[in-house]
Amino acid sequence: MRATIPPDVQTTCPYCGVGCGVIATVADHGAVTVKGDPEHPANFGRLCSKGSALAETIDLEGRVLFPEIGGRQAEWDEALDLVAGKFSQAITDHGPDSVAFYVSGQLLTEDYYVANKLMKGFIGSANIDTNSRLCMSSSVAGHRRAFGSDTVPGTYEDIELADLVVLTGSNLAWCHPVIYQRLAAAKAARPSMKIVVIDPRRTMTCDIADLHLAVRPDGDVALFMGLLAHLAAGPAIDRTYIGTHTQGFAETLAAASALSLADLTERTGLPAMELREFFRLFETTEKVVTCYSQGVNQSSSGTDKVNAIINCHLATGRIGRPGMGPFSLTGQPNAMGGREVGGLANMLAAHMALENAGDRERVQRFWASPAIADKPGLKAVDMFHAVADGRVKALWIMATNPVVSMPDADAVEAAIRACPFVVVSDVLKDTDTTRHAHVLLPSLGWGEKDGTVTNSERRISRQRQFLAAPGEARPDWWQMAEIGRRMGFAGFDYRSQADIFAEHAALSAFENGGSRDFDIGAHAGIDRKDYDALAPFQWPRPAGSSSDRTRFFADGGFYHMDRKARFIAVQPPVSDHTNEKYPLTLNTGRIRDHWHTLTRTGKSARLSGHIAEPFAEIHPRDAMELGIRGAGLVELESPHGKAVVRALVTERQARGNVFVPMHWNEQFASRARIDALVPPVTDPHSGQPASKNVAVAIRPFKAGFYGFAISAAKPVAPQAQYWALAKAGGGWRIELAFDDTVGDWTAWCRETFSIPAGIEPLGYADHQTGDLRLAFFDEGTLLAALFLAREPVAVARNWAIGQLSASHSDLRKRFAIVAGRPGADQPDPGATVCSCFSVGANRIIAAIRGGAVSVEAVGRETNAGTNCGSCRAEIRGIIDGCLAAAAE
Repeated sequence: MRATIPPDVQTTCPYCGVGCGVIATVADHGAVTVKGDPEHPANFGRLCSKGSALAETIDLEGRVLFPEIGGRQAEWDEALDLVAGKFSQAITDHGPDSVAFYVSGQLLTEDYYVANKLMKGFIGSANIDTNSRLCMSSSVAGHRRAFGSDTVPGTYEDIELADLVVLTGSNLAWCHPVIYQRLAAAKAARPSMKIVVIDPRRTMTCDIADLHLAVRPDGDVALFMGLLAHLAAGPAIDRTYIGTHTQGFAETLAAASALSLADLTERTGLPAMELREFFRLFETTEKVVTCYSQGVNQSSSGTDKVNAIINCHLATGRIGRPGMGPFSLTGQPNAMGGREVGGLANMLAAHMALENAGDRERVQRFWASPAIADKPGLKAVDMFHAVADGRVKALWIMATNPVVSMPDADAVEAAIRACPFVVVSDVLKDTDTTRHAHVLLPSLGWGEKDGTVTNSERRISRQRQFLAAPGEARPDWWQMAEIGRRMGFAGFDYRSQADIFAEHAALSAFENGGSRDFDIGAHAGIDRKDYDALAPFQWPRPAGSSSDRTRFFADGGFYHMDRKARFIAVQPPVSDHTNEKYPLTLNTGRIRDHWHTLTRTGKSARLSGHIAEPFAEIHPRDAMELGIRGAGLVELESPHGKAVVRALVTERQARGNVFVPMHWNEQFASRARIDALVPPVTDPHSGQPASKNVAVAIRPFKAGFYGFAISAAKPVAPQAQYWALAKAGGGWRIELAFDDTVGDWTAWCRETFSIPAGIEPLGYADHQTGDLRLAFFDEGTLLAALFLAREPVAVARNWAIGQLSASHSDLRKRFAIVAGRPGADQPDPGATVCSCFSVGANRIIAAIRGGAVSVEAVGRETNAGTNCGSCRAEIRGIIDGCLAAAAE
């Protein structure tokens, strides 16, 4: 197979919804390198730190390479026959709704299409939902309420053309870094552009903001209601657009006008002066784009937030024109593709409506299917409730890890564990979810699979294969088509993913005639050759059309029956869920260099260099009142679960709030599955869980000893109260905490780090302070080192990690490791700031002291910040700190 794959392959990044083009190059000896594709219109050659490190995540370590039944290796025929038989039996005994699929935005569109066709059109149930329910279903619901369809009106170019960009619920710098780079470049070229960031935290995105509105959690609805009432009283309102293209304005304005300025300041937590400044900017700037992401969507009022934003754009007619419109930034690489094929439990393929009898009949007729789902299926949270109470007898989980990512994650794990039959299709053998699979099916990973994805601006791009399929791994679409055939269904005889895409395109055009937004009928007859050569394109792309339409709704043309948009009257939610027992508000989210549940980025040492363990951001005053010290450990608790993470005390966090990332799982940390604390509370319209406003308590976590260790071999799960593991240069690093019960530390190291018998440690112990150092060498090679103290261990961590790759034939170097700090001839690089070039804080500080007093100058001196740019805000903060210290 390798001989048929060219050395340079244009493909698409598998991370966020930006959908960056990537060029993967495979050398003759098999090594892979990646770079941004300068021809791809999403990124024009830019990549973030995660995209730049893709080649570091495609090894076969930990891969599942063969089907497994009950943990034993099996043949595909045996595994597929068992799956088909179990699903068929459940349907016969208990009906179609006794089975369910839980799928993922990591799937390609072709995979998604076959899954939905099988479940909704042949099994006859809509019990298929996706982890995209957790990130953007409130946008879907808001779009459908306002527009009559799930249509994203604008393009990335609009963000660059706007004179005002409002970023609400979006840490763009860390979560969509390439769009952030495009925005930052546009502002640098045109300094008159204004940027407003609406976020309870002062994130790195605020580095380029003209105004940061530290809104209270779930205060967004009131904020945009207040904005609408302000706009209606001034000249920005577009009465002609409202009268010609919309309905419901009067009722919506009446609801918004009921809030006084005092109500707004109370509900948003913002001073009146800041509210007025935001309202003035929006009113007086015609070209406005409002970008929103998980901070808006992941809420019990997420759909109302979306509609409150859209209301303001409809009222001013600022939609569908260059530099104007509401813009939903999706989280996953193919969340949009999943929406196109009806991936959610309440949708049909090709943006048709499950609740519409005509649409159901049309899809069933096109598929020639024996049945069609006639009611919405179980949304994600409800699906796992149904698994728990026994309504779902057979469950197939594809390309996702719900035991980590679902709210009330402990209850989800218990439900999966108790389910009579669980199938998991994945690339990794050991995840928190795969351990509960009765049948584990090996899927293809990025670089091995082939198909299409759709990004946030409706741009369809190809993911292309450039690696041979490992072991017996197979495409997800093939697995589902095989099950369809074995269950006795016709219509699944696909020869390749090109056949599926052609059918998907044909369905989009079937009896459409402009009545539906999604139409890619121009590709309905595509063959394998043209599919392989398919260039990125934006929909719609109807057959026979020569127009290159990239925006919607500038002249109306909405998709309700009367072709008019709907204003949606909303009400501010109750935003404070805290109480005396749980007095703080937990906000969960992503960090710069990691992705979802670490199953991909956890393979890269470089990506773990910036932040290597789970943490909780807490305001200094809250920390002081609670007795929490910076770098200490803290325990968080909600009524649903507990977690232990590192304390990061910072004024970036608002008082009364705590931020914890959602990435860590039980392969990388002992007690950091933060979604175990999140209640299964959902938005009533979208079913999306509320992951940004969780009442919690937080307290210091007491330990007898704290530890830090490095190891050339991957440690076995250590006996410790707390641990957090990360890949590091030449091996692994691990943070630790213990009670006082460990007696023989040498024996503990031998077991944890697999130290061969006969190798004795070099070290010392201070019985007065409790400090202990142990290092194990095999001739000149460092095998492992453990550093212990009664307080969090002060060790030059990045320097220590570097010693795993160094030679230690010189005895003096071995003693330096035991000391935990470098000698004068080995400077400590400090904590990693720039992951792209592994540049540490101490090196940046040295450059600043040498005269590099701008981000650009530091970049010229160290390369930091010159690739993806995600660290530029952090570099600027270091510069400001150094200059402030020098001025004292």
